[in-house]
Amino acid sequence: MSEAYTIEVDGLVAKYGERTILHGVDLKVRPGEVRVILGGSGSGKSTLLKHIIGLMRPAGGQVRLLGVDLAQADEPEKNAVLGHIGMLFQGGALLNSMTLLENVELPLVERTELPKDVIREMARMKLAMLGLEHATHLFPPELSGGMKKRAALARAMALDPAVLFCDEPSAGLDPITAAALDETLLGLRDQFGMSVVVVTHELASVETISDRVLMLYKGEVLADGPLPDVKRTDHPMVRAFFERHDEAEVTGHTSVWQAMGEGRPA
Repeated sequence: MSEAYTIEVDGLVAKYGERTILHGVDLKVRPGEVRVILGGSGSGKSTLLKHIIGLMRPAGGQVRLLGVDLAQADEPEKNAVLGHIGMLFQGGALLNSMTLLENVELPLVERTELPKDVIREMARMKLAMLGLEHATHLFPPELSGGMKKRAALARAMALDPAVLFCDEPSAGLDPITAAALDETLLGLRDQFGMSVVVVTHELASVETISDRVLMLYKGEVLADGPLPDVKRTDHPMVRAFFERHDEAEVTGHTSVWQAMGEGRPA
């Protein structure tokens, strides 16, 4: 892998049984950039993420994360790479039986051999960094949606990752809270210099955070590049998505919002 990229996907073909999900997808992510992946249900974005972090083996092509092909790596090498990434799941995936402090400690407990008091202090620092120093003793059910996302982000940042993956980070948040989360992600990127890969449908977020955008539709790349270039793409599905038009206006078939896995906005 070139030193210019933290993630490099070349000609990725992905299959479930005999069904092909991704058709020769290319993706490159540079250090310190925010890379947004757009695509609705069935587009292949979740499958792409699973391949990048080594949960699935390619049927064709190659995926390298931090210079390592996880499909070919042995267990120690794979674990070493995974110790340099963070994951912010769509629902937060916090453990309700643990306090916020204990949740943030988990990656440090699992992937380091640091003393317990050092782990506790590092977890406190991450929560403080996300404005949650007052909530270390609380349990996830006691939090608002925005606080849950920030707590989950603190956990994703526990190991100071070189690459942070965010799956629909703004899902379920009101516009003000979502905008604040976007600014937080940019601030963390600037502070730590990490790559950030974000899957989102929120156009406001895309406009705010993206350096480059990859748009998937039915397992193929429709557009890839800086947002202004992607928005100028001639493909009708790309134009329909960004202009909030129905696909029926372009093809006479299903609404673009159904095709992209979205409900038509009010």
